[in-house]
Amino acid sequence: MKEQDCLLIVAIYEDQSITKAAERLFISQPALTYRIKQLEQEFGIKIIKREGNKIIFTAEGEYLVKFSNNLLLEISKLKDQFQNMSIEATGLLRIGVSSNFSLYKLPPIIQDFLQLYPKVQLKVNTGWSSEIMQLLTKNEIQIGIVTGDYNWFEEKVLLYQDPLTIISKEQINIKNIPNLPRVDYVPNNLTNKSQKPSNPLTKLIENWWQESFNAPPLINMVVDKVETCKEMVKKHLGYSIIPRSCIRESDDFYTYDLKDENDNPIYRKTWMVYRKSSLELSAVNKFVDYLTIALL
Repeated sequence: MKEQDCLLIVAIYEDQSITKAAERLFISQPALTYRIKQLEQEFGIKIIKREGNKIIFTAEGEYLVKFSNNLLLEISKLKDQFQNMSIEATGLLRIGVSSNFSLYKLPPIIQDFLQLYPKVQLKVNTGWSSEIMQLLTKNEIQIGIVTGDYNWFEEKVLLYQDPLTIISKEQINIKNIPNLPRVDYVPNNLTNKSQKPSNPLTKLIENWWQESFNAPPLINMVVDKVETCKEMVKKHLGYSIIPRSCIRESDDFYTYDLKDENDNPIYRKTWMVYRKSSLELSAVNKFVDYLTIALL
């Protein structure tokens, strides 16, 4: 099987449509269908079958999809290795970054890094930290930047600790905060939207509240985007609690960092995670070194 064969098998499986797969690969539908029939004859198997308008992969077809995905991954890794064998940092660098980090921290980091290493090509995936960890586990990225503690047994570097902070447009007395309206920032990264949103940030805030107050918070609205939350606070619709890294100087908030019962700040940890073997690639090696120096 050639790389192109793997690409067309995976495209049909993902799109569940020969027409869409052909469009994605910029080949004609008859040519794609003909190649599938050739592969079926070559291996002596049936790869797909039709049930009405649906395309169903046989057991042999499912195995071929898995094989194709693995082969494409190995080819990608081989290309990376060849591109990065020079001393100078070159090649494609694939990183995954949590959403807030990508918005508030990443742009100047990327700008400075590419000025130092202009031959590096960057592919950046952004999303929830849990999604970034999945991409790293599946080898779809080489470096992940995530917030929170995840079970990762290879290389990880603590980049910084981000305090949780109350923001308000008015000065407030913390003891009186149960009586004040809150704009509740609840990042909702659940696949099943019927479930109650739950994430490390929410749990940290809930634990602090339960330690500090006997009454429940007076929540008058819930938002899932931090920029929306900040805009609501700017309109004097209540206070909120967000990571300090999400606050810009121009926001002009009164701020109060959360502290536990022992007067210690409450914060979230941001990590850089990667595989040690990836450091053999010059682009990965240089980015790890650069980010470690830039943020530590």
